[in-house]
Amino acid sequence: MKKVTTHYKVSIADINYGGHMGNDKALSIFHEARIGFLEHFGYSELSIGGDISLIMTEANIKFKKEVLLHNELEVAVWISKVKGIRWTLSYEAYRKADNVEVFSGTTLMVSFNYKTKKISPIPEEFLTATFEEDNL
Repeated sequence: MKKVTTHYKVSIADINYGGHMGNDKALSIFHEARIGFLEHFGYSELSIGGDISLIMTEANIKFKKEVLLHNELEVAVWISKVKGIRWTLSYEAYRKADNVEVFSGTTLMVSFNYKTKKISPIPEEFLTATFEEDNL
């Protein structure tokens, strides 16, 4: 698997009334990690080859440990599964200070052409760059 790791520092805007990171923030952190993953390979959410973009159709988050103000996180992201026009991005977030996994999850993505407004095949060059070839 071709993992890409990004970093995130928890800010006051991420903290809820319980004094820890709000559960809604995990999805935002996944979003930032996904952007970093795509940029690492020279892509963006609006361009993964030709006129093809990506759209999230499903998200799953598993919370494991509390995340507090100023915690520094390392977030790994990788394509864990490809099936037809869909692929799964997996995420693992670790607290940098003690290397403890604090949350993980997946997002199910599809390829989409905004010009034609239709779901499209995943560009082959994108898969070659971002996904293990023996898994294709």
